[in-house]
Amino acid sequence: MTVFLIRHAKAEDASPDAARRLTTAGRSHARALGKFLGRSEAFAPAVLWHSTLVRARETAELVAAGLPAPAPLEEIEGLAPEDDPRAFASRLRSAPDPLAIVGHEPFLGSLASLLVTGAPDPVCFHVRKGAVIALEGAGRRWVVRWHLSPELLP
Repeated sequence: MTVFLIRHAKAEDASPDAARRLTTAGRSHARALGKFLGRSEAFAPAVLWHSTLVRARETAELVAAGLPAPAPLEEIEGLAPEDDPRAFASRLRSAPDPLAIVGHEPFLGSLASLLVTGAPDPVCFHVRKGAVIALEGAGRRWVVRWHLSPELLP
């Protein structure tokens, strides 16, 4: 199984938190990320799951729009910043493969740490805004296949 963990792009500083939208720069970055990933054979998710927060949905929409065959989007509970990655990890066994997840820190870093090391703490990964980590299931442990840092985009 392959899982792509994508942190949402830069969002406004506003409240309430759940309604924060992407900034102009965040929308531009998410579009560029989608186009970049769309040119790669290494990113072809069957579906993009995103959290219930507006900035994650907007990021997922813009990334999906850049793909040659846009994957369907699904809003999924359990991907909020403070949600427990252990409760979510069991859902991966029945998830579509490959799967892209658009979410937040500290959740994504804790989920990556849980999958790779077997424990969500200490957190071994910090997923920067607009970054992607590709993980592949390997028995009880997962491995990092690649990591795209946001400053590498043109």
